[in-house]
Amino acid sequence: MPRTVPRGSRPITFAVLAVSVASFVLLQSLVVPVLTETQREFDTDQATVTWVLTAYLLSASICTPLLGRLGDAVGKRRMLVITLSALAVGSLAAALAPSIGWLIAARVVQGAGGGVLPLAFGIIRDEFQERMTTAISVLSSLTAVGFGAGIVVAGPIVGSLGYDWLFWIPMIATSLAALAALLFIPESPVRTPGRMPVVPAILLSVWLIALLLALSEGNAWGWLSGRVLGLFAVAVLVAAAWVVVERRVPVPMIDMDMMRLRGVWTTNLVALFVGFGMFASFGFLPQFLQTPASAGYGFDATITESGRLLVPSAIASFIMGFATARLVRALGARVVIGTGAVLTAAAFFSVALWHDATWQLYAATTVQGVGSGLVFASLAGVVVTSVPPAQTGVASGMNANIRTIGGSIGSAMMAGIVTAKVDDLGIPVERGYTVGFFVLGCGLLLAAAAAAFVPNTHRQSTSGPLEDADNAELGFVPAASPGQR
Repeated sequence: MPRTVPRGSRPITFAVLAVSVASFVLLQSLVVPVLTETQREFDTDQATVTWVLTAYLLSASICTPLLGRLGDAVGKRRMLVITLSALAVGSLAAALAPSIGWLIAARVVQGAGGGVLPLAFGIIRDEFQERMTTAISVLSSLTAVGFGAGIVVAGPIVGSLGYDWLFWIPMIATSLAALAALLFIPESPVRTPGRMPVVPAILLSVWLIALLLALSEGNAWGWLSGRVLGLFAVAVLVAAAWVVVERRVPVPMIDMDMMRLRGVWTTNLVALFVGFGMFASFGFLPQFLQTPASAGYGFDATITESGRLLVPSAIASFIMGFATARLVRALGARVVIGTGAVLTAAAFFSVALWHDATWQLYAATTVQGVGSGLVFASLAGVVVTSVPPAQTGVASGMNANIRTIGGSIGSAMMAGIVTAKVDDLGIPVERGYTVGFFVLGCGLLLAAAAAAFVPNTHRQSTSGPLEDADNAELGFVPAASPGQR
């Protein structure tokens, strides 16, 4: 039987996991509002600089399920420490980067931090037991909040400390988190030994790289050119081979049999489309605001000013993380996830149609924060309750991985749409952003359609004191007295 962790250790464990997840997510987004600055810093073009974000997402897409699998096999705490160490090393390399190629390579190393998510969810499943639902919901909401927070603080960091500190600060934070994980998080007793899925990982890397290169370079090379059509063909053929191999190898990277579970394939499909829209929108909203007003649509915003646009989104998303568990118990996961996807789609359509004043964008991003908060905080709970405890790391890693894959595809596609036509000064025309955000809205409508098939099991209704007890275990509110429970 699983051992019971002393109550006093749970807030510390959760705090370490929260810092670990926040560090990884911050590194996703800190570079987003400074992509234009990065382009100038390294004297490159917009298509190339987008790979600073895309390379990170691509690396995370490959490393997330691998590290989740390793955590299940050799110990989640051990792999969490190793993953955080990789984040620290990648951050150091990025801080010292002399060229755009070096920086992109460093971002690939940082992408290994994607393993933090399945490892953290697996530790929560093992250690929090009956308090698992609330812990997972709050931790999941941090993924949205942390992404928005990174965009908000990037401007002040660059303005007061300099560009390099976008990476020095995460290096320090992840190093401390690795030490805290080693000292305070108990090693999980749940193990699932197995070999590493090396061949599936290689095939996944090949078809993703081929697809992303075709999407990002289509404008420059020509969408009907031999190189682009060849890349699309390679992506399709290798993706098909990847699926076949995954079904036949003893230890798959993404368990196709597990994917047949209704609670797994539905949430993964939602995650794919939500990642498609979320990462791309966060990547290009700051660039939209920073566009010179002389282009006819921009706001001449500074890095800090463009980052503030996402403050309401981050706050709304975080608040929804605390409310989602109660909403799922009352309404069911299907309704909550579907509502969140529709709200996010509405926000993207709003940006596409109404972006003449900043208040319109603030309103849209606030609605988007509510929607994404509902989705993010609900998906992980459905996944971990749909699989046996021994497969938690694999299943949650799969979900996080598919969301990241969606994000890498969305970012590359958005870059292709926005840069399809530029003016004499090399600035994208307004129509590119309009079409781009409309496409992202359509992606979220597909997420809402997928949510209609999510299992609608209502969790057993609980009283207020029990929910307070859940939050008390995480150190958020005073625990209810024994007589109340």
